[in-house]
Amino acid sequence: MSRTVQCIKLGREAEGLKMPPYPGPLGQRLFENVSREAWQMWLQHQTMLINEYRLTPIEPKDRAFLEQEMEKFFFGEGSEKPKEFVDPDA
Repeated sequence: MSRTVQCIKLGREAEGLKMPPYPGPLGQRLFENVSREAWQMWLQHQTMLINEYRLTPIEPKDRAFLEQEMEKFFFGEGSEKPKEFVDPDA
C-alpha cells in the first residue's frame, strides 16, 4: 500500500515518495510534503535549468543554485524558467 501526502505543490492528496529524495532536513521536508507527481515535475524543471544554464551538478555552486531553486519550486514563489528559454513544444 502506498503512502499519501497532502502535496504542497499540487494542493491535494496524492501518492507520496517512497523515500526522501534529497539528503538532510530538506530531503525529509520534501518526503513529508511532496507527491511523486510533483517530484517528477521538479525533475523536468531541474533538467531544463541544468541545460539552459549549463550547470554541472558536481560543482558546489551549481548544486547550491539547484537546491535554492528546489526550495523556491516547492516552498516559495516558484522557480522561474530562464528568460532565454524557448519551450520546444510551444
